[in-house]
Amino acid sequence: MKGLSEWNLPKKGTLAWVAALVVPPLTAAYLMQLAYGVFPWQFSPLVALGNGVCLGALYFLLCALTGRWVISCLILHLAAGVWGALNYFVVLYRGTPVLPWDLTFLGTAAAVSGTYSFAPTLSMIVALVLLIAAGVFLVIRAGTGHISSLRRRLTCLVACLACLIPVVYPPILGVFGIGTNVWDQASGYRSSGSLGSFLCNATFLQVEKPAGLTSQHLASLLPQAGAADSNPNADYEGTLPNILVIMNESWADFEEFGNLNLTQPAMEYIPNLDNAIWGHAYASIFGAGTSCSEFEFLTGNSMAFLPSGSSAYQQYIKEPTESLAWLLRQAGYDTLAFHPGERISWQRDQAYPLLGFEEYLCGEDMDVPQEMIHGYVSDRSDFDQVIWEFEHKEEGQPLFLFNVTIQSHGGYTDESYAATVQLADQPGVYPQAEQYLSLVRETDQAFQKLVDYFSQQEEPTIILMFGDHQPSVEQEFLDLAYGVTQDEMTMEQYMDKYRVPYVIWANYPLPDTVQGEDVSLNFLSLDLLTCVGLKGDSYLQFLSEMRQVMPVATFVGYKDPEGNAYSHWETTELTSLLEDYQCVQYERLFGMEDE
Repeated sequence: MKGLSEWNLPKKGTLAWVAALVVPPLTAAYLMQLAYGVFPWQFSPLVALGNGVCLGALYFLLCALTGRWVISCLILHLAAGVWGALNYFVVLYRGTPVLPWDLTFLGTAAAVSGTYSFAPTLSMIVALVLLIAAGVFLVIRAGTGHISSLRRRLTCLVACLACLIPVVYPPILGVFGIGTNVWDQASGYRSSGSLGSFLCNATFLQVEKPAGLTSQHLASLLPQAGAADSNPNADYEGTLPNILVIMNESWADFEEFGNLNLTQPAMEYIPNLDNAIWGHAYASIFGAGTSCSEFEFLTGNSMAFLPSGSSAYQQYIKEPTESLAWLLRQAGYDTLAFHPGERISWQRDQAYPLLGFEEYLCGEDMDVPQEMIHGYVSDRSDFDQVIWEFEHKEEGQPLFLFNVTIQSHGGYTDESYAATVQLADQPGVYPQAEQYLSLVRETDQAFQKLVDYFSQQEEPTIILMFGDHQPSVEQEFLDLAYGVTQDEMTMEQYMDKYRVPYVIWANYPLPDTVQGEDVSLNFLSLDLLTCVGLKGDSYLQFLSEMRQVMPVATFVGYKDPEGNAYSHWETTELTSLLEDYQCVQYERLFGMEDE
């Protein structure tokens, strides 16, 4: 076998120069996908070429600036590998890869990244070994790869500008078979490349106006809009109850599927609570994206009509936006939002005032001792702060408090937190799931304390608690809990991944008209208002009618009253209703300026 010094590689000449230009961006595309978990034989050569063209913009710029093609090549491959690995981990923990709008909330990601495990995969290790081997080979054979000719450096600059064309105008990538899969971004990044798909998603930064949206059509859908909405509860008679809404981080009910044998129940108190409505709702997210569920519940809008993985708080809440908080302020409530995390997470500090909250408290504002569980403020401390706010409000003045907890945030790898709930027949096999289930039990016990306290208060108070999304734990555990592997799921079973519990309790009798039926989060406030006895505006009345024929409408899919689930790819009898919903929501968020 020849040693490296015996390889007859041309160092000069047109052939070597062309190879040095063309090959690195293409191999970087394959390395990027390998780090993401896609092997070369699973990646179309044409798609690899398209991603390579985009990567070429960085490579040729480095060549032109440094005059060193080997160094530029190594930097390119390192950057491509890091990008692929980053997308792998983001998919692992939230279900979707890195998307263009994620760049607006890097601070939120950094704040929680310390609780996750980033162990490299076999394909990442292979990619790193290949990169090191290639680096050693190139340095021995070509040194730093000096580009001595000014003409060639200018050629690199021209090539950079050419490669920037699909970066600036991603639709061109369709020539290479690169596009987006808005319903399954992780799969799209596998088939179209993690860079190509990312760039194509940038075309969704602006939400397109629905084709059927006109003033006439909108008037037919919202005939009561206008003056009637100035205060729909003006004729309300009676004492307004305090309203406490708790969106509990990663709160899920895996026990409902009946496939787990646990050493003790994760939820024992809440499902058996007296004078309570116990049910399940559907979110549009899995594993992460908390603010999306906040947005759906507070506004009645659905993520179904917004780009995959987008964050409404950062992208679309730029001015005062109609919400439950504004409605309750009109009815005479004080409105307070509380989250025991960082103030700027998901840009809540900017979004909450625009959604009608008069005050926003974060972790640093808490007046009670902070008990930490697996790195986050416990639900016990969180609920103690809720009680503190009740005790320090003006007596008789109704309070609407919207609380987003943080105790059960992923990841579930804190070795200092011992699991109290295990799988009886497989203890220790799924440590992340067991840590998560133990946190759910902590929530169950903390909620009991909260209910015990308000049971003794004279002021009427209603509490709604619901989950924002299911947790990202071992896939094998999820398959066990659901009773089916993900690749064998029907549409109904797939939507179970987005199913979360909710409970409504009050220290006064609840009406029989609310039965705890399945509903998506964008419709859940309707049940809350019914229990309180308040009316909604014309938009909520529209949603109430919509819910009768389509009780679940999420980004993932929708359901009819019989529980049949449908993908948005399908055309059904409900498709026209979804289009009406989209028109009304678009006008509510963005207006009709360009009609």
